[in-house]
Amino acid sequence: MARRKSNVGGYPTGRILFSLTLALLLIGACGLLAIQSKRLVTQVRESNEVRAFLDSDLSDSDRTKLAKALASEPFVVTDGSTPQIRYVSKDDAAREFIAETKEDFTQFLTDNPLHASYRIRLREDYFAEDKLKEVKESVEKLDGVFEVVYPENMVDNINRNITKIYAVMAGFALVLLVIIVVLMNNTIRLALYSQRMLIRSMQLVGATNGFITKPFLLRGLTQGLMAGVIASTILIILWYIALVSLPELGTLTDPLHLLMLAGALVVLGMLIGFLSTLQAVNRYLGLSLDELY
Repeated sequence: MARRKSNVGGYPTGRILFSLTLALLLIGACGLLAIQSKRLVTQVRESNEVRAFLDSDLSDSDRTKLAKALASEPFVVTDGSTPQIRYVSKDDAAREFIAETKEDFTQFLTDNPLHASYRIRLREDYFAEDKLKEVKESVEKLDGVFEVVYPENMVDNINRNITKIYAVMAGFALVLLVIIVVLMNNTIRLALYSQRMLIRSMQLVGATNGFITKPFLLRGLTQGLMAGVIASTILIILWYIALVSLPELGTLTDPLHLLMLAGALVVLGMLIGFLSTLQAVNRYLGLSLDELY
């Protein structure tokens, strides 16, 4: 039986495409995790409330004016067009206090000493110690506000822990990206090893470096584009499968951010394919015949 001849300049396109797709899928998974983490952090920060305690003698009309004034402030979270402000009466405050402390002060006090209050959810931009102090001072200047309090220790702890988490995630993502780029660069270089004689032959017949390099770069761009599209498609499909199983995940990812991530994977795939191919081709263009062997 005759031995099958290998094509001159045979190129393992399928292997390159498979490797690059897996690498981009891994990067995309990390990017999706980062997006979800950012959204989760936003929800945690915006779920905390600042309490504006009201004067005891505040009338209903003055309380309504105060609510409108608070709703117009830029630091208040809005759900659609609804400001996230809720009124807690003295009786509701008493019930909350009894439920939290398990102590019923109404048994030995004839008058409720607690103040009615507005519970205000702040935008994430204001979830910092200096910003919260500005909010406190601004709200306390409003007529009818007795005092403004917020959980200072909790705010400091949340911000400190979030900073540590972000630092660890950024370091891990950077190391992962470097490893993937190096591995893909070596993979494409090994793949182009089979093309070294073809490159040398083109040089011998007088082809310029630009003429030789162009088709390889176009192939690298095409492979990067295909790998990016495939990886993005797989990532989106896996995300929607997870969303069917756990609908709560929908609150952690904006579809627009998911599409932006998919576009970034396509661009990154093309960039890796282009640069890795360019570096490998330039390496073989500069080798002598002895070095090629």
